[in-house]
Amino acid sequence: MSTLSKVIVGLDEVGRGALAGSVVACAIAVQKFSVFPAKCGIPLWRDTFQFSKGLKDSKKLTAKRREEIFKFLKNSPEVEWGIGRVSEKVIDKINILQATKLAMKRAVNNLKIKVDFLLIDGNFGINSDVPQKSIVKGDEKIFLIKLASIVAKVTRDRAMMRYHKKYPQYRFDKHKGYGTKLHFKMLKKYGPCKIHRKSFSPMKKSNLLQK
Repeated sequence: MSTLSKVIVGLDEVGRGALAGSVVACAIAVQKFSVFPAKCGIPLWRDTFQFSKGLKDSKKLTAKRREEIFKFLKNSPEVEWGIGRVSEKVIDKINILQATKLAMKRAVNNLKIKVDFLLIDGNFGINSDVPQKSIVKGDEKIFLIKLASIVAKVTRDRAMMRYHKKYPQYRFDKHKGYGTKLHFKMLKKYGPCKIHRKSFSPMKKSNLLQK
């Protein structure tokens, strides 16, 4: 690798607004295309991916499409990613913003490559020596962040499906822990379980913790 090249990493999280489960972050780099001369700016390598045309952030894709992209990325040797997780217990202790930053930091630390620059979705940075830029709605604008969003979403959704098997009465398979009508209905009926975030205001305002 040339001394003039840089490895750019896209960074995003999923699960920040959920009422249950961990917050999950992904840091992703596409080495074959994101290693480029430093003076050239962001390269136009996005068109080389078969699925990139019309690629949206993870929330706007179907679950089937996310899985297809996830599998494609997983089988691509030029793609590297790291995952960071922070549990609901830690979220309740340090608040969701700090938990999100921690998950992102863990994702970067779990990468097996040297990182030169971070593109972060949101309006905040993370505690890292790596130079970084925060981009509001980055998951709608930046290709690498879109990929990070998809990988994080699939990773978290799979975890919530496992929780569904353990706590089937909450129907985590349907809402993945987010505050839907179905979720609140099940919460009112059964009360919270171990993976619910007790510090979140919707839980407190609905008197769900008194169950």
